[in-house]
Amino acid sequence: MDAEITPDEVEALLESDDRPRVIDIRSPGAFGRGHIPGSENVPFGDLPDRIDEFADADRIVTVCPHGKASVQAARLISSYEGTGEARVESMAGGLDAWEGPLETDGAAVDGETPDSPF
Repeated sequence: MDAEITPDEVEALLESDDRPRVIDIRSPGAFGRGHIPGSENVPFGDLPDRIDEFADADRIVTVCPHGKASVQAARLISSYEGTGEARVESMAGGLDAWEGPLETDGAAVDGETPDSPF
């Protein structure tokens, strides 16, 4: 893992040409209730079996409810040989700290966070 990244930095990156892959490690149900636009849902328990999907990424940001489990996810992803060149970061504070819009069922929801942490 390279570091933690602030939600404001993530939001700025999402609007830039250097867009990272945002990996939301919550359950599909929690993800469906609200997630960062353009993020991918890979539940934490599935991460070891799906880690090879990130081999082509240049930059990866992991996201969870409070910013704790995403640190572990970022460490796991960065330990994978196929992501050795990627910059891997955890979003500090998780979705609790995210002030940007959230997508749910294809629609953006401003300022809402999921009810269930996982």
